[in-house]
Amino acid sequence: MFATLAGGYPAADPIAQAPSPSAADELVRGLLAEQAAAGLGLLTDGSVRWPDPVGAIGAALLGDRIGAAGPSWSGPITVAAWRFAADAADELPVKQCLPGPYTLGRRFAADEAARPVLTIGFAAALAREVGALAAAGCPFVQVDEDEATTIGADEAERALFRESHARLLAGLPPERPHLSLAISGGNADTAGPETLFGAPYDSHFFDLLAGPDNWRLVTRAPTERGIVLGVVDARTQEPDLVELVVWAVAYAASTGGRGEARIGIAPSGSLAGLPQAVARRKIELLGEVVRLIERRHEEPIAAALDPRAVDPRSAALGRWTPGGRRGGS
Repeated sequence: MFATLAGGYPAADPIAQAPSPSAADELVRGLLAEQAAAGLGLLTDGSVRWPDPVGAIGAALLGDRIGAAGPSWSGPITVAAWRFAADAADELPVKQCLPGPYTLGRRFAADEAARPVLTIGFAAALAREVGALAAAGCPFVQVDEDEATTIGADEAERALFRESHARLLAGLPPERPHLSLAISGGNADTAGPETLFGAPYDSHFFDLLAGPDNWRLVTRAPTERGIVLGVVDARTQEPDLVELVVWAVAYAASTGGRGEARIGIAPSGSLAGLPQAVARRKIELLGEVVRLIERRHEEPIAAALDPRAVDPRSAALGRWTPGGRRGGS
């Protein structure tokens, strides 16, 4: 298993609000180092170059055609930024996040009548951007579809979502990156598993805090697909509990015999709105959970947890002791 960011991350320097290219490079270097030190295994630039990725990528694909049904791809948008981050990250892999076509269509459609055609146009253009990332060697692309939480039981919206993602993935080269469909900000389970799992993504990220009903989707996901659990709360500065993250990993790994090898952990969404020190503590907790699970054959996970979360005997004694109901986990 691994830990990663779900989206944005706060920068220490306020210049991140409007960085020059050289300043942005330094911010990315620092952010990558911070993630690696925390124990994250899949890194990202934290969207410091594009604080509003939906607006920036959508505008780049539309050019002067904003408001009309006509996105097109005239050249790589994110490849140079990804390549810089990958070079700066040494041996750890770096992913690139892109807004999805359904979310872009909702942001940029001038009216509802134009939105379906615009959405499919975005899907076709995004396929070319992912193809450019693949050609550059990018190993992992995350497609962010937060607007999937609005689909619900509307059959027309379900069909549009399925069609747009079929178009996006159909246009990719055989040697494509690992593709992950990510949804944060609320519950998407009412859209139905056939909608969200219809396109052949390799993994799925779900926000399980703002969208606790997304656990239904975790249990229905195809077994061969990975699941990234958004279980560290990006909405609050309050500390998170190691015990809850460990439980989430164990439960998700047990669904359909998926196993821990297909599980990742992440914040529930972008951390960009939090103070940097708070965000750092949250990703350090993710790294701590990964280390606990990796070391469990040397030291039982239960020994590192609050004894009240382990079993009644440990709770009574105030420390984990072998022989409790779950003490050997």
